This record gives sequence, structure tokens and C-alpha cells, in this order.
Amino acid sequence: MEFERVTQAKDELRAAIKAVRRRPHGNVAKGKLILAPEVFSSAGNETNIIISPFSILDCTGSIHIGAWCNIGARSRIYTHDHCHQGREPLFRTQEKHGVIWQDKYIGTDVWIHENSLVLYQASILPDGFVLGAGSVLTRNPGAYEMWAGTPARKIADRRDMSPVEIKNLFSKPKFLLKEYLQEESLTDTKF
Repeated sequence: MEFERVTQAKDELRAAIKAVRRRPHGNVAKGKLILAPEVFSSAGNETNIIISPFSILDCTGSIHIGAWCNIGARSRIYTHDHCHQGREPLFRTQEKHGVIWQDKYIGTDVWIHENSLVLYQASILPDGFVLGAGSVLTRNPGAYEMWAGTPARKIADRRDMSPVEIKNLFSKPKFLLKEYLQEESLTDTKF
């Protein structure tokens, strides 16, 4: 069985970046979006990453993205935060001082699943890190760790699997509607 390419072509990546890059506080800092050179050096692929055109990358500070990364739909990565302290109106504090910002480093083979938030406080997402769908990351994880939840916490470590373990994983019986519903065939509903 042959599978489709899953990473983006250069034109797809260029269009996604145009759609997702934001500089909401460009008067304070104008960060850059930096793609590691290795993003463009995989044989047979124009790139080796995916940045969903439905995500948001806040480039108040700069963001570095390594090779083999996946930034899922509706995920948001923030490089700034607001001061929420004091009794003075918060907008007045922002007018006087701006926002707090810092750069963000995303290593190689990092997956940020759909609808996740990476807040300002998490500045380094090291190689192999995975953030579960719908999670809110508020601090730096470790390399090859899997985190999930709100706020996100470590739930596992990524580990190597033998070829037999991989084969067994993909050959497990699947839940199938036609068996569950005891129907011969299922058809799409037409409106």
C-alpha cells in the first residue's frame, strides 16, 4: 500500500505562513518566523513540516521551527503576554509599558496537536516533544515528552518501538461502524 505525502509543498507552506503569522504588538517588537534550513532538505519532499493555515503564530517575538514539525489546526503559539498585576486599569499599564514578550524555540519533530495553546511562558519546546489536542502549555517540557491537559502536564515519554511492535500497533482490530450497526454497507447522507 502506498500513502500520500503528508508534509507541505513550498507553495502550501508559504500560503500557510502568510495566513497564520501575526504581529499583534508590532509597536513593541517585530519578531521573525525562522524555519530551520533542514525543513527544506528531505529527499523526495519539498519540505518536511506542516503548519496548518488555521493556526496562529504570534510573532511579537521571534519563533524558530525545526524540521519534521506539525502545528495543528486552530493551535496558537504566543510569544507575548500582558501584565495582569496592580490596581491600575490593565489597559493603562499596557499603554505605559507595552507587553511582555520573548522569543520561542521549537525543536525538531515537535507535534502541537489541534486546538492547543502554547503560552508565552513556554519558551523552549525541545526535540521530540508532543502536545496533545486541546492542551494549554504553560511551561517548558523535556525532550521526547508527551504532555496533555489544561494546564498541560507530562503524561508519557516517547519511546522507540521495534518493527514488530509497530506492525502489531497498526494491525490491531479497528472499530467499524458497519459491524457495530450490523449493516452491509454504509452510504454518505445526502442533503
